[in-house]
Amino acid sequence: MTKITVKVDGMMCGMCESHINDAVRKAFRVKKVTSSRSKGETVILTEEDISEDMLKNVIGETGYSVKGISREPYEKKGLFGFLG
Repeated sequence: MTKITVKVDGMMCGMCESHINDAVRKAFRVKKVTSSRSKGETVILTEEDISEDMLKNVIGETGYSVKGISREPYEKKGLFGFLG
């Protein structure tokens, strides 16, 4: 699974966060998407590859601008992950 962090400019309220989350869910098959106006970012967990250009277009169509995209492998930490 991949964690994609998108720096987004222009989110001002909870509805802004929802607007971006809904757009990402409609455009891509994702496991989870969360947006934070205070951090200015959207975090996407996905098993499928999402192209940066497509991601920029989908978020751009909502009226917000993408300032940067980073990717990293994501492993879900289990409840007892700290034991081993």
